[in-house]
Amino acid sequence: MSALVRQVETVTHFLHDRLVWVLMGAYLAAVVCPGPGLALRNLSLGTVHAKTASIELGAPTLLLELLLFNAALGINAAEVTRLMHRVRIVGLGLFANSALPLCFTLLAAVVLSRWHNSDEVQSLLVGLAFIGAMPIAGSSTAWSQNAAGNVALSLGLVLASTMVSPSLTPLQFHIVAHVTTGDYSEDLAELAGGSTELFLVLAVVVPSVLGMLVHALLRPARVARALPFVKLANTVTLIVLNYINAAAALPGVLRRPDADYLALVFGVTAVLCTSAFALGSWIGGLAGAHQAERTSLMFGLGMNNNGSGLVLASTTMADHPNVLLTIVAYNLVQQIAAGIADHWVARRHAAA
Repeated sequence: MSALVRQVETVTHFLHDRLVWVLMGAYLAAVVCPGPGLALRNLSLGTVHAKTASIELGAPTLLLELLLFNAALGINAAEVTRLMHRVRIVGLGLFANSALPLCFTLLAAVVLSRWHNSDEVQSLLVGLAFIGAMPIAGSSTAWSQNAAGNVALSLGLVLASTMVSPSLTPLQFHIVAHVTTGDYSEDLAELAGGSTELFLVLAVVVPSVLGMLVHALLRPARVARALPFVKLANTVTLIVLNYINAAAALPGVLRRPDADYLALVFGVTAVLCTSAFALGSWIGGLAGAHQAERTSLMFGLGMNNNGSGLVLASTTMADHPNVLLTIVAYNLVQQIAAGIADHWVARRHAAA
């Protein structure tokens, strides 16, 4: 192994082990110095139109495509063929991943109906809709692998949720639109149309498929040599993408911070995230899955692709920054929860 590769892997591990703090640093930079992030957001290669739908190829969208393409480069699609005899577990995981956040959002609409500020509740509900409607995060595979999970199952969950997202996400937006009001309901109903499908196809599905195709076409040795650099590039891209999106959301929200609303947002997202991690482990046991599969289900259900959610929200809900705040909060919470879950699994293995 060359010295350069060792240095790259060291930097990657350093950033990954401290990802929560690095993301918090990116969010702080967005509050203190949002100018560069806003300037990057305004860069664009134009707009793609398809019938009545359109998607702007701005910097956030392009960075998201790069992020997902790089992530898919590390996916060996042949691994997923091992899941043919575990289709029931994958299907159960996909159903739970969609049903839990949707049911949670509908319940939150009832529980929070008496909150003193209805606009804050609407922002929170729409933010939860974006969180729940996004595919499973590709980073869940890395967390699962580190915790001795079933890599094939993790990959299968990510790929399956990504492929069904153009059909499932608009449906979830349409359902939540019925429990929201005013502009929020109208925006969700509009998103349930063709623009969301076009966004998910071009910004999520296409780069993911292209990354896997490139992996399949390249020789394994060449892929192995490139992966350390790809992983570092992906981590840096993730940080920059979060900074850009936070620059559009956080300065306005934190200029006049509302303590009780911030507590509400982080409290609700923490409950949802904790419930998702717990449900993943529980349904694994219910389905008779072994420990490695339960670990993969736990990380898969607990971690959603908030990069996609932030990009879509920042381009469609820019006039409602509290929506982005909810997604930012969940992004931080899920990283903390993943670290706690990883520690918990490690202790169970040590005690076994």
